[in-house]
Amino acid sequence: MSPTGRSVALVALAALSALVVPVWAAAGAVGMVLVAVGVDAWWVRQAPEVQRKVPTEVVRGVPVPFEVTVTARPAVSVMVRQPQTGHVRFTPSEGPDGLAGEMVVTARGVHEVEGAVVRSTGPLGLGRWLHRVVGPVTTTSHADLPGARRLAAAVRQGTFRDPGLRRGPLGLGTDFESVRDYTPDDDIRHLNWRASERTGRPMVNQYREDTERDLWCLVDCGRLLASPVGDRTRLDAALDALAAVAAVADAVGDRVGAVVFDGSVRRVIQPRRANAAALTRALDDLQPQMVDSDYHSAFSRVGSAKRSLVVVFTDLLDATAARPLIAAVPVLVRRHAVLVAGVEDPELVAAVSRPPVSRRDLLEAGVASDLLDEREQARVRLSGAGAVVVDAPVEHLASRCVSAYLQLKSTARL
Repeated sequence: MSPTGRSVALVALAALSALVVPVWAAAGAVGMVLVAVGVDAWWVRQAPEVQRKVPTEVVRGVPVPFEVTVTARPAVSVMVRQPQTGHVRFTPSEGPDGLAGEMVVTARGVHEVEGAVVRSTGPLGLGRWLHRVVGPVTTTSHADLPGARRLAAAVRQGTFRDPGLRRGPLGLGTDFESVRDYTPDDDIRHLNWRASERTGRPMVNQYREDTERDLWCLVDCGRLLASPVGDRTRLDAALDALAAVAAVADAVGDRVGAVVFDGSVRRVIQPRRANAAALTRALDDLQPQMVDSDYHSAFSRVGSAKRSLVVVFTDLLDATAARPLIAAVPVLVRRHAVLVAGVEDPELVAAVSRPPVSRRDLLEAGVASDLLDEREQARVRLSGAGAVVVDAPVEHLASRCVSAYLQLKSTARL
């Protein structure tokens, strides 16, 4: 129970009336105001009926609707507040009579959403009562699995396009299946010249889809993946891309598993079919650690497995940081098709792209240019070692990884 500003003003006014009326009369007025405050607060002592709709599963960084509905007694005014935390934000978080807005969870994992707080003010506007209603609930924030499913659906329907990397048609393997009409996406190397001459139009060989392949996703949780890229960390971007690759692997019949590592191997999930959703949820709790990553330990976990596609989600910060990765990649390429994926640094690109207007801008552009050159050198060395490298802006990383995966399948490198 608490007084309102109106009741405080009335008490002060009643007390000041002692300057012009007898003291006993002023004291009586103060007493009457206090009694009215108590009665008014007593009227709202019971918590109103509150219903709250908060989703229990969300995608990290994607706004979702929430609602708090309050049914109060007649003549009672209410103010509703939904407490926020560092990773769970509500807009708006406070309002009269109820709330309807958006909730955004900015970090993966399980988060507790605290109960709503309702402040009820009596009919006289003199007394208040604070109620914490609707107990706390938990909500789980995942990587972008809905976006991954959209990419997988596009692959199944044959509408997936990524200008960043060319690929052959989905299903191109090594076992001949049939001859069909040529389409613009077909590899010209698979033209069937005899059939084309006989029919008078371009014809290509169709091959059976390569399925039942193993796909290993190696997730670097070391210090390089802790740096932010826009509204997320590099690890967040990597897990979004992993979800996309895993969903497409489900769509084309491959098995997908994961190895999580930083200074040592933290987790191994064996490849299975139809594993994208379970794998994504199993990695929701991952957070980057401030240690250097041990690539050799992680790579040795899959180095002796049967031939697979190994996707390494890491970062090519500069030549020094990439040196352990470059040294370890030969462990994999002797047996597997290797794809190294990282997020392009938008701040470095912006620093060398914008026109300099000051000496500081020139210095920043020079440093950024040097770092980008080192990053390119690391990419070239990895490519020379036999790995396919995807270094893409954060918004295109998932689609570029999917495109590279499909390209490796179409060229029968798996």
